[in-house]
Amino acid sequence: MTVPEFFRDSVNRFGTHPALASKNGKKWEMLNFTQYYEACRKAARSLIKLGLQRFHAVGILGFNSMQWFIAALGAILAGGLCVGIYATNSADACQYVITQAKVNVLLVENDQQLRKILSIPESKMETLKAIVQYRLPMRERNNNLYSWDDFMELGNSVPDLQLDRIIESQKANQCAVIIYTSGTMGNPKGVMLSHDNITWLAGTLAKNLGLTSTSTTGKQEAVVSYLPLSHIAAQMMDIWLPIKVGGVTYFAQTDALKGSLIGTLQEVKPTAFLGVPRIWEKMQETLRQSMSKSSSLKKKVFSWAKNAGLRVNTRKMMGKRDTTVSYRMAKALVFSKVRSWLGLDHCRYFISGAASLSSETSEFFLSLDIPIGEMYGLSESSGPHTVSTQHNYRLYSCGKVLSGCKTMVSQQNANGIGEVCLWGRHVFMGYLDMEDATTEAIDEDGWLHSGDLGRVDTQGFLYITGRIKEILITAGGENVSPVPIETLAKQKIPIISHAVLVGDKAKFLSMLLTLKCETDWLSGEPLDKLSPEALNFCRAVGSQASTVTEVVRLRDPLVYMAIQQGIDAVNAEAISNAQKIRKWLILEKDFSIVTGELGPTTKIKRHFINLKYRLQIESLYQ
Repeated sequence: MTVPEFFRDSVNRFGTHPALASKNGKKWEMLNFTQYYEACRKAARSLIKLGLQRFHAVGILGFNSMQWFIAALGAILAGGLCVGIYATNSADACQYVITQAKVNVLLVENDQQLRKILSIPESKMETLKAIVQYRLPMRERNNNLYSWDDFMELGNSVPDLQLDRIIESQKANQCAVIIYTSGTMGNPKGVMLSHDNITWLAGTLAKNLGLTSTSTTGKQEAVVSYLPLSHIAAQMMDIWLPIKVGGVTYFAQTDALKGSLIGTLQEVKPTAFLGVPRIWEKMQETLRQSMSKSSSLKKKVFSWAKNAGLRVNTRKMMGKRDTTVSYRMAKALVFSKVRSWLGLDHCRYFISGAASLSSETSEFFLSLDIPIGEMYGLSESSGPHTVSTQHNYRLYSCGKVLSGCKTMVSQQNANGIGEVCLWGRHVFMGYLDMEDATTEAIDEDGWLHSGDLGRVDTQGFLYITGRIKEILITAGGENVSPVPIETLAKQKIPIISHAVLVGDKAKFLSMLLTLKCETDWLSGEPLDKLSPEALNFCRAVGSQASTVTEVVRLRDPLVYMAIQQGIDAVNAEAISNAQKIRKWLILEKDFSIVTGELGPTTKIKRHFINLKYRLQIESLYQ
């Protein structure tokens, strides 16, 4: 099925139901499915008017909004390709995408994003014909720049018949969307997804998750859109799944990741919520801070409820569904209040994706009766390949493979760990203009080689254990997977924000650490001031430090001693001497997207970190 057919089918079934909701002041403005579809057609005609060529791209640079969705679907209806560009991209990174994807029309959110684009010489963007700025105020004026309202009126002279011919000529095996990988090593690759990749996976995912269709139940699924739409997980969750089941997508405020998200969740009460691990960790920290200010009685009740929740939910995983009196009391006294405070009281699907969730965060939420189901997939698999549901749930696992897809673990070691390979209709078409990279990723039998290490247990649950390219090989020839050691370090030392294991080809392993700190509300950049959790850690060990500088520059003996004790505890669980951390240092600033150590979905960029902190790493081995 093509995307236009898929969309049209939903409009026929859910026409008058709300589809998109955006907040204007205190009021939510809604578009129903029919209005949404008509707006997309209008945008498509305007794109045709601006000279969008078949299989050339419409680039979208900015935060999630109605305009983002309308431009994305309008691009596909008009026979072009939808290409999301990360809002955090530098001018050079934007220029690479514009050139590589042959972007004809570029949408930018605001003046700040526009200036970034205007700083690129026109000679480097030969395919670009027009720019549309979709949020006011507009401070620039030139012939090829349009406001959103002006853009939407441009296509009035393009007949509907012309658009219908383009729609009818589209085929399910043609490209509709390009997703750019986050480019942790070199330039990002353009992942080509076909109409069928998207429409088939949206249907399969809805069925496997048990999402309810509005037409059969009258109840609507609701999601909050806040994660970057240039990432396939957010696009699948926010655009394609709601179209499939007739759900409504609410747009968060632009400062969602800087603090306003919980307010939006409390107002909207989504039925499904997708968070990257950092979001769940932030929620965990906030809940802990809130509890630390409570009376000793409340703390005891909270702790008792968590024990009851973990007991019942662990038994539930084993198929034993007995709800004890203490669990029911805990639900009434604690769990329901926690869910309500997080805005997740109507939520039936708690999902984590894009990177692995730490066991500590998984257990914390499971004990509060919030089982976070991890999903596993790649941009190259159009999004999820395995999902966890309430009926298929295991702690630390990514769930089971979607129906119609297959998983193979190749070149397994003695523990059954090998490279995870994927097969199914969701496997991408290939990388744009990169035939060699495509044949490297997809073998002759159609298996997509993920580069991830994992194992599948006897019940079909997938566990991801690391990345092949992330494996450190010590001078002694021992292979070390860094993620489990880094995760353990963050668990044992609560003041630690990020831990990065280094020591490839070296005689021993070392670790770079960053401290938990406050972040700048506007830029998202880490500040010097320690976070409440880090302050609690300092006070618990007798230190009066309140900034990162005080800890690092003065080498605060109490904090350093406590961190060393945590490192010793990590080493006590090491499976060999070669896997022990011999040296460590604390960096003067936490990692962030702005400073480049984290990708757009907050995954750490090891290659970049190794280059940026080369001198600090070298000092550990002198």
